[in-house]
Amino acid sequence: MSEKSIKTSNIKTLVLSNLRNYSMFIMLALIMIIFAPLTNGTNWNERNFTNIFFQYSYILILAIGMVMVIIVQGIDLSVGSVCAFVGAISAMIYNTGVGMPVTLIASIVMGAFIGAFQGMWVAYAKIPAFIVTLSGMMLFRGLTYIVTKVNPISLKDTGYQLLATGVLDEVMKLKKIGPYFPMAFIVAVFLLAIFFFAEFSGRRKKIANDFEVTPQALFITKLILISLLVLGLAERFARYRGLPIVVLVLGITVFIFHFILSNTVLGRYIYAVGGNPHSAKLSGINSELVTFIVFCFMGGLAGLASVVFTGYLNSALPQSGDLFELEAIAACYVGGVSAGGGIGSVIGVIFGGLVMGSITNGMFLMNLGTHFQKVVKASILLLAVFYDVYTRRKAGLG
Repeated sequence: MSEKSIKTSNIKTLVLSNLRNYSMFIMLALIMIIFAPLTNGTNWNERNFTNIFFQYSYILILAIGMVMVIIVQGIDLSVGSVCAFVGAISAMIYNTGVGMPVTLIASIVMGAFIGAFQGMWVAYAKIPAFIVTLSGMMLFRGLTYIVTKVNPISLKDTGYQLLATGVLDEVMKLKKIGPYFPMAFIVAVFLLAIFFFAEFSGRRKKIANDFEVTPQALFITKLILISLLVLGLAERFARYRGLPIVVLVLGITVFIFHFILSNTVLGRYIYAVGGNPHSAKLSGINSELVTFIVFCFMGGLAGLASVVFTGYLNSALPQSGDLFELEAIAACYVGGVSAGGGIGSVIGVIFGGLVMGSITNGMFLMNLGTHFQKVVKASILLLAVFYDVYTRRKAGLG
């Protein structure tokens, strides 16, 4: 086989292996277009865009952690119960008067400790993640009932809600410039500048070290599509109330973990452990420590998500977090994560979560019952996993 044929074959394999992530952009746009006539255009309303992020931001945060867990061939079924437990504790902490920053930090640290506890059993005791986190799901649900005495915990004031439903422009008392509040555009441009720098810097380092990189055309296409999405969302937010604080938190979280997975040694180790644990171990990677760290990340993000959800409800409910783990897992698989491990990205699962959130939101605006919504989401999840298996076979990956 000629060198040109080998190069063409490698590019084809790389394109197929990344196709799911790129197809999410198109799928999200199509879903919004399809629901437009079905909802009389309400799904394009600027208020609806803001509400989607208020209602689904905690699932997107959980999906960021879940993608890393699935990449290392694990699963976490406990995140819903952990959210309920940490949310209840955080409400109690906040009601003592310590303030929101202390409450937020305490919740993230508490979640990280829970993740470390479960990660220890998975990584070092070699108990399957399914069993450990299934036990965690029951354990922390029971502890939530004990702590709350099966009663809601009300928050003493509205300060807790700011993270979940607050708007930065209102907090900073900024006025409209024409039809727009300014902070959404300012933050969007700033985050895109950092994102572009990180992407180009990471790409240069990979090329310098002879690592395989995405073809330039696909790389540029990804940057353009992400830019259009971010600026489009900024325009919608700016027309309504301004930039939701939870969107800023989500954007920072996405950037941090996208950077970790794409541009750090730890990120390469996570993919290596997920792709082939045995080979990673033989090459000197401490796979147990990598798995342990991933579960710590998952726990910390569950702590953050618990604060967002508790703030959204303005109270801590004993039954909170029901099926959160399944929503996060669905977002991951729809967003291009491989069922076989070793493949996935933070950007991909964010789009997967937005796809699932947009579908749910569209069906809600159409007044479809929850039973219909479950049927549709289950079908999408099944098709996403089938697509994963099919594309892996076509790419020669399994």
